[in-house]
Amino acid sequence: MRLEARAITVRAAGRAIVEEASLTLVPGEFVGLLGPNGAGKSTLLRALAGILPHEGEVLLGEEAARRLSSRQRARALAYLPQERLVEWDITVREVVALGRHPFQRRFAQLTPEDQAAIGAALEDVDAHHLATRPARVLSGGEKARVLLARALAVGAPLLLADEPMAGLDPFHQLHVMEILRARAHAGTGVLTVLHDMTLAARFLDRVVVMNCGHIVRSGPPAEVLDAALLEDVYAVTPLIGEHRGSRWLLPWSRTSRRPSQD
Repeated sequence: MRLEARAITVRAAGRAIVEEASLTLVPGEFVGLLGPNGAGKSTLLRALAGILPHEGEVLLGEEAARRLSSRQRARALAYLPQERLVEWDITVREVVALGRHPFQRRFAQLTPEDQAAIGAALEDVDAHHLATRPARVLSGGEKARVLLARALAVGAPLLLADEPMAGLDPFHQLHVMEILRARAHAGTGVLTVLHDMTLAARFLDRVVVMNCGHIVRSGPPAEVLDAALLEDVYAVTPLIGEHRGSRWLLPWSRTSRRPSQD
């Protein structure tokens, strides 16, 4: 299933937070949404997920998303928010099982298909050993992996993930990027917000760069993530190199100006 966003504008207090943003996400593609703090990345992701009111059109396949029921939309598109809130006194496995809600009838028991999806998602994020633990006692990094598992358990053809690597140690940052890339290349369209330039350059098929509420560049990481872009958008001078065929980018020093905020 293809996602297409046409001229998305999100306003707050009379000000455009995201303005005329258009992008596509196709099956099998791993795309990163990049940009400095305040660029509008999370706002755009929430608009695509149907959480924020917006101008413009979001298409899921051939259908306008606004014409779909909430259940139809949830089956088509899984969303992992930046906030990692678990307010209920339930186990990790029960949290992940919430990802199967769009497919369940009211008061129905989990099906064998549901159980398999839950187990696979826990295994994918290296959290199967946490399954019976109360979710509220998890560390921040553990909670991040469990909530990612909930999104993966949906099995939707599209996945939007807002900073899924935030707060994770280097091992699990790499692991999450490997999981998302594998999901994408198995046929899911994956769009993720992230800040790490080296992870973006190494794992993503395409990057979409935002600044001041606008999409300013889009394309393969090797073509988009260069010194000129980092200096212009992030106000940093990078070190750029290559290791075993993969590029790395390390923000090394600030320029004399600050990143634009409006």
